Amino acid sequence: MSQVHANRKRERPGSRSGARGGAAARRGSASKPSGRAAQQGRQTARSKQAPRGRRGERRESLPALLYERLRFGIGRQSHHLIGLALALAGVVVALAFFQAAGPLGQHMLDGLRLLLGMWVYLSPPVLLGLGGVLLLGRSTEGYRRILFGTLVWLVGLVGLFHLMTGNPALAAGTDGVKASGGVVGSLVAFPLERTIGFWGAFVVLVAVASGGVMIAMRASIGEVLVASGELIVYTVRLVRARLGNARVRFAGIAGGWEERRRAVPTEASRPRRPDRPPQPAPVTASGSHGAVTAPKRPDPAAASAPKAKGAAQRKAPRTGSRAATPPDAGGYRLPPLDLLDTPKAERRSGRMVQETARQLEATLVDHDVNARLTNVVSGPTVTRYEIELAAGVKVARVTNLAGDIAYALATPDVRLLAPIPGRSAIGVEVPNRHRRLVTLGHVLSSEESTANHHPLAVGLGEDISGRPVLVNLAELPHLLIAGATGAGKSSCINSIVTSILMRTKPEDVRLIMVDPKRVELGQYNGVPHLLTRVITKPKKALEALQWAVGEMDRRYELLAESGVRDITGYREKYDAGGLETAKFDRFPYVVVVVDELNDLMMVAGRDVETAIVRIAQMARAVGIHLVIATQRPSVNVITGVIKANIPSRFAFSVASQADSRVIIDVVGAEKLVGVGDMLVITAREPRPQRVQGAWVSEGEVAAVVQWVRDQKKVEYRKIEEEVRQARRQEATGEDDGEDADLIRQATELVVRSQLGSTSMLQRKLRIGFARAGRIMDILETRGIVGPSEGSKAREVLVTMEELEGEPAKVPV
Repeated sequence: MSQVHANRKRERPGSRSGARGGAAARRGSASKPSGRAAQQGRQTARSKQAPRGRRGERRESLPALLYERLRFGIGRQSHHLIGLALALAGVVVALAFFQAAGPLGQHMLDGLRLLLGMWVYLSPPVLLGLGGVLLLGRSTEGYRRILFGTLVWLVGLVGLFHLMTGNPALAAGTDGVKASGGVVGSLVAFPLERTIGFWGAFVVLVAVASGGVMIAMRASIGEVLVASGELIVYTVRLVRARLGNARVRFAGIAGGWEERRRAVPTEASRPRRPDRPPQPAPVTASGSHGAVTAPKRPDPAAASAPKAKGAAQRKAPRTGSRAATPPDAGGYRLPPLDLLDTPKAERRSGRMVQETARQLEATLVDHDVNARLTNVVSGPTVTRYEIELAAGVKVARVTNLAGDIAYALATPDVRLLAPIPGRSAIGVEVPNRHRRLVTLGHVLSSEESTANHHPLAVGLGEDISGRPVLVNLAELPHLLIAGATGAGKSSCINSIVTSILMRTKPEDVRLIMVDPKRVELGQYNGVPHLLTRVITKPKKALEALQWAVGEMDRRYELLAESGVRDITGYREKYDAGGLETAKFDRFPYVVVVVDELNDLMMVAGRDVETAIVRIAQMARAVGIHLVIATQRPSVNVITGVIKANIPSRFAFSVASQADSRVIIDVVGAEKLVGVGDMLVITAREPRPQRVQGAWVSEGEVAAVVQWVRDQKKVEYRKIEEEVRQARRQEATGEDDGEDADLIRQATELVVRSQLGSTSMLQRKLRIGFARAGRIMDILETRGIVGPSEGSKAREVLVTMEELEGEPAKVPV
């Protein structure tokens, strides 16, 4: 009985919920559980009893109960009602100054004058401003912080004003207080001055006012200092600009008077003053107009022209610009950087970054992850938040929260980098709400670009920290670009080609461009860097790849004869005069750009893959490099052999993880936000690096192309004829094991009928299928017919006139 009495005494201080908890515990014990289960039940009942008891204590306070009922009844509109009340109070006080608010408004004005003194005149705009912020603000949270911060700021300013105006005491009467900082200022400033002196009180009140501003604006001391510095710099620049404009205007007026004085050598040639309304003055004998007489208000249209001209003159001598590059022996001059736009970099708001950081930390706390935010790196497209885990916390605890973090931050998707290469931290990459445009002009005008003089160093974009990124095609040495439609592949190719045109001369780098879509690279036709016109047909593209293979073999023979290993040593030896110019040539770098690989693989997949693999395996040492792009990242297009020989790849935004694995062998490209956002892996940096691609507009490309066209006339090489001639030489030098008369008859039949059909040769020549196929392959090798197209007849590449005019095509 004593034990039951003791249990009842322990339950008595609680409320009825505690009694219910005890009854539940007794019912649980009546069901004969184990002793440990009964103890856990009692602990659960006690844990539930505590908050219930605290709520019971709040119910005992009537004002607290009314406030809770009012707050829950109003809901999220409480800050709107407070704002409306403050705005109405501001209107009433403003009307009371004109004695138009009645006795209630007059009493409110007298009370505010007693509290604030001379600062009562500032109360209407303050009340209206606070009301407007609370009424028009989107956020339903933080209005208490705004009210409290404004109150602290006002108290600090009023106390500071009271201190600076003599600091009259409240005991001396209310008249002196009303003429100064009011009751509030007296209660704040008078004790402080008596305690820590005048200057100590001054410093404290300035700190209080600044703290109120920081609380209301939710800004740190660093942000306040930065904003103050920017305001000072903006003010100085504005004053300088106004003074400069005034100086230019004064100089123009003085110059006009001086020119007028010099233009009137005699009395006879002096122009007459025009009557009103003024008319254009006649031309004097000296050739000057007499319209420049008195200083008048300048015309906006006329004033804009000199300003634009002056801005252009100031922009031309840019530091590091190539506009002053002297022409070479042939008169070729590199394009100036002024042809590319370099907009001013926009500064991102630090408040938004801090707000996202707080939400990220709150999300980690909500999921019981012991981690802290150590650093924030803001880039043009994404911002990386670096998280350091506590001892004993697994990395998987954070990586499994990717969806929860994206939900908490209200962003489409986040990318987790676990860990950051070379650091004991996890990177959370969050897309920026306002993206910054990265232009090619900004990248090429950077210090990194100026210091890199390699002809194949091209501008790519900016990394996640905002630093310019340049890649050297000679070090890649071949490049595969893949991604979904509209992700930025063509813009990346335009940046690469434009960088080559801006930095190199035609004798240093030559280009072969393949554009099956016919609309992306056609604007580069006529550029002297091109070896041939932009190729749009897949069959001609195959011939261009085969020419590159033949050129690679020729260059390797020259390297072997000269005794060097690569193109760099070959050029150094050639420039030093160690090679005979009659036997050796200073061959340039060759960059083969293919805008869509999928179309080539559909037409002649085996031959295209063979040519690409041969170039990728061997062409690096002789200066031939591939840049291949495709919008279909599948194993049918990007085969295993191609991937094995092209280690450098740019992955743009894709639809699935499978496509990302096909391109860069890891996931992550499906998390990209598109519009130039890419993951870059190279032979030197196998880990993906996130880069925002540079943008170059069509107008900029057209300006660069027009510049290089004016410098040198294009000279195309007949690549198709060179390939066919090489085939004929190979076919003539080989013993095919076939009858020459039979091959001659087959050639005449195919050319006369313009039908490259194996079955036709079977019927006409009365031979078997295997032999007819062998003869057709010989004709393809000699350039008579094109490659096989499945069940279709082969295309005949030679006409009857060409056959009769060039008998060397037919074996003797």
